[in-house]
Amino acid sequence: MNTLTVPLNERDHLRGSPDAPVVLVEYADFECPYCGAAYWVVKKLEQDLPDTLAVVFRQFPLVDVHPHAPLAAEAAEAAGAQGGFWKMHDMLFEHQDALAPVDLMTYAAALHLDLKRFASDLAGHVFLPKVQDDMKGGLQSGIKGTPTFFINGVLHRGGYDEASLLASIMLVAAAAS
Repeated sequence: MNTLTVPLNERDHLRGSPDAPVVLVEYADFECPYCGAAYWVVKKLEQDLPDTLAVVFRQFPLVDVHPHAPLAAEAAEAAGAQGGFWKMHDMLFEHQDALAPVDLMTYAAALHLDLKRFASDLAGHVFLPKVQDDMKGGLQSGIKGTPTFFINGVLHRGGYDEASLLASIMLVAAAAS
């Protein structure tokens, strides 16, 4: 049984209540089409289970197959430094086909981020260490691809479709109550 080796911490991006009975940790790549499909599933589960589910997102760009993923990951982290991680996260997944640097700047402008700071953070790769730390933690937890989910610290071995994730979440929620 694979378990999450890096516990939740203050560097994580969490959406939902930190006291939720179920915490879904997702390792994903903004350019990965499978992660793009999973994005909509997770978004629906968050809406359907607001008192049960919290979601944590960790970066795992597949640098060998998705050339725009590393900078997109850094862009999400740079937005996070300005309080806009989840808005940028959603923007990137909803526009997976447009992740070039000019697109990232367009999204930052649409989110009313400090563009000078955002551009400087990207150019200086300020958040590359955070992305690399997420990736290292994912590798330590046995991740081989994206998306990969951990539910309350245990690797989800099913699919990333709504039925599979919902079933696993509800089993964990029942055990937690």
